[in-house]
Amino acid sequence: MLKHLHPFERFPRNPILTRDDIPYPCNAVFNAAATKFQNKYFLILRIEDLKGHSHLTLAESMDGMHFEVHPDPWIMPFPDTPYEIYERYGLEDPRITQIGDTYYLVYTAYGPHGPRIGIGSTRDFEGFERICLATEVDNKDAALFPEKINGHYVMINRPSGMGGTRGSIWISYSPDLIYWGRSRALLTPEPGWGGHKVGISTPPLKTDEGWLVLYHGIRETAAGRLYRIGVMLLDLENPEHIVGYCPHFIFGPEESYERTGDVPNVVFPCGWILEPDNTVKMYYGAADTCIGLAEARLGDLIHACQTDPTKPGR
Repeated sequence: MLKHLHPFERFPRNPILTRDDIPYPCNAVFNAAATKFQNKYFLILRIEDLKGHSHLTLAESMDGMHFEVHPDPWIMPFPDTPYEIYERYGLEDPRITQIGDTYYLVYTAYGPHGPRIGIGSTRDFEGFERICLATEVDNKDAALFPEKINGHYVMINRPSGMGGTRGSIWISYSPDLIYWGRSRALLTPEPGWGGHKVGISTPPLKTDEGWLVLYHGIRETAAGRLYRIGVMLLDLENPEHIVGYCPHFIFGPEESYERTGDVPNVVFPCGWILEPDNTVKMYYGAADTCIGLAEARLGDLIHACQTDPTKPGR
């Protein structure tokens, strides 16, 4: 099978985490951020409780494949503060980015007014400090770049796309992580495998060829929505410029745990880790019910972005 068409190989013992692995009652575990800290792998899990609201819980591993989940939730909606009404229904779909010795967590805060992007930080994976709610509603699917570019923090996000509307990937800039602007559309849905909406999946990964990014595309079908994964390269100095783009999806639901669940036919990565041997571990939510692991070679992902000279429009 051509690696530029299907670069990822699934872990043979998938799913690596299900609700049976969570040490307290819940409905599902999915869409986890991923990073390394003190030579351990850390996942920040989205846990959906029995009310249907989400919070974030930590899991640790020495090998990146077998995880032990912490006994208690890590980040819950923040009561008795201005954040409360915007997080009342939960915290969802985290992405984590290390800048210096600080790990910045970008998540979807969901409340009565709709979804917003929240940003917080930790240095030890014990304490967590909220920094801001960075956007108004409706906005989700956000991730930070791992370094400043031209003196600014850079964030990819997706305004709109809710209530049946089409959603595009946007890019925004900030001097301080709090005030965001200079926003521009980066990638817009086009007819095909991601024709309904697109959204960022993983934080950008710096390579010699550009910032490597996974994103999800959604196609409306007669049987419902189908979530699959694409890949693109952004210019290192001007990330608004797409320098490499794969016109076809590179990963989609095939296995039973990806086809059947609370939301069928979904693969949804929120985190990945680059290993010293240039293997990429991708952690993804499967059918909004459990978590899977797949691996690819970094070179195969970059090659996938270079197989077609066609550039997508905005």
